[in-house]
Amino acid sequence: MDDRLLKKQRDYFFQGETRDVAFRIKQLKKLKKAVEVRETELMDALRMDLNKSKEEAFLTELGPLYQEIGHIIKHLPKWAKEKKVETPVSQIGSESYIYHEPHGVALVIAPWNYPLQLALAPVVGSIAGGNCTVIKPSELTPHTSKMIAALVSETFSEEYIAVVEGAVETSQALLAERFDYIFFTGSVAIGKVVMEAASKHLTPVTLELGGKSPAIVDKKAKVDLAARRIVWGKFLNAGQTCVAPDYVYVHEDVKDQFIKRLDYHIQDLFRSKLEKGEYPRIVSERHFDRLLSFLQDGDVVIGGQHERDMLVISPSVMTNVEWDQPIMQEEIFGPVLPVFSYSKLDEVMTVVRERPSPLALYVFTEDKKVEEKLVQGLPFGGGCVNDTVMHLATPHLPFGGKGESGMGAYHGYESFAAFTHRKSILKQSTSFDLPLRYKQGRLTMKLLRKLFQ
Repeated sequence: MDDRLLKKQRDYFFQGETRDVAFRIKQLKKLKKAVEVRETELMDALRMDLNKSKEEAFLTELGPLYQEIGHIIKHLPKWAKEKKVETPVSQIGSESYIYHEPHGVALVIAPWNYPLQLALAPVVGSIAGGNCTVIKPSELTPHTSKMIAALVSETFSEEYIAVVEGAVETSQALLAERFDYIFFTGSVAIGKVVMEAASKHLTPVTLELGGKSPAIVDKKAKVDLAARRIVWGKFLNAGQTCVAPDYVYVHEDVKDQFIKRLDYHIQDLFRSKLEKGEYPRIVSERHFDRLLSFLQDGDVVIGGQHERDMLVISPSVMTNVEWDQPIMQEEIFGPVLPVFSYSKLDEVMTVVRERPSPLALYVFTEDKKVEEKLVQGLPFGGGCVNDTVMHLATPHLPFGGKGESGMGAYHGYESFAAFTHRKSILKQSTSFDLPLRYKQGRLTMKLLRKLFQ
């Protein structure tokens, strides 16, 4: 990377223009308009990279982006205003405020699975926070990357927002620079690399990672509805979703019924798309081969068909999978769903607790006690009760992981908070000056003890 870009952005940031709230709102509107104008081209790029249909592209990429921008524009004036907070009696005469200060120059490194939305949604937060931004799109989705670069260069000056395209060496060069904030979405392994690089400058980070997110189907769940929603959440984007259910634990009393309903809903939701060649493809041959190898780790009871020329694997369900097999040692990130059965809920809770905290967890039950036991008793980033994936589609909920599944959160207010520093300011009176802090003695100590109660 040419370090002149970083200097150019830092110099522009210190001019102060990006701090103005009216300026930020104007830039958010410009971004939304630019995406709207290029909507057809962006959908075409997503089809070329991942074979996403227009409907799926809008549902998972463009729609959430529009919603996020609109929500932030509406609330930004209130969020950005300094907030007066209480001051203790020990500080009598003073006033306390919290200011949201932009970080400066932010780096956003985007993944390939939702290459538009996961590149631009963090930028929305960066703009709202008053920062300058460098965006590194994924090289694995080159058409979308090219479109993002064109959109940004035509809409914003390079000193404000810029796109740097390239492969691994480009990311390494960017991470060697001293940014003021880094926002990364991707795998756990690369997240560790990003964090290590950031530690050299003690640069704050948000890491949106992944993990093996479970779905748990209780015997009191509405089994057909649970199957439908799990099928949709799992096989959307060919399973290449960070919060997709990675595996299912279903109560043994309803397992057979559940698998039958999985089969029905897979056919209902995806058979036509597969026949028409409209089902999303696996991003690369390397990932395709990795997923095919997982099909050897148990019994394929639904699906298993694949087409190498198109990099397509049909939605597949597996049983008789063991935890020591490769499929259960890493995030699957594809259209392959292992199903396990259980007799006691504590068995499932033990399995989840013994492993790194997942990014998401999904509970299907009509029993409030079961719901509370799982939601309150298991560590995970976020999730749903009686649904999948939809918790990340609301700007009113923070989205982020825990432990190995990530750190920090964004969406809505949390995006603004992520891209700002909460600066504490105490404004002291000059009308009087209490002598207590200057003098030491027995009387002073008595007064201080009362003040600090």
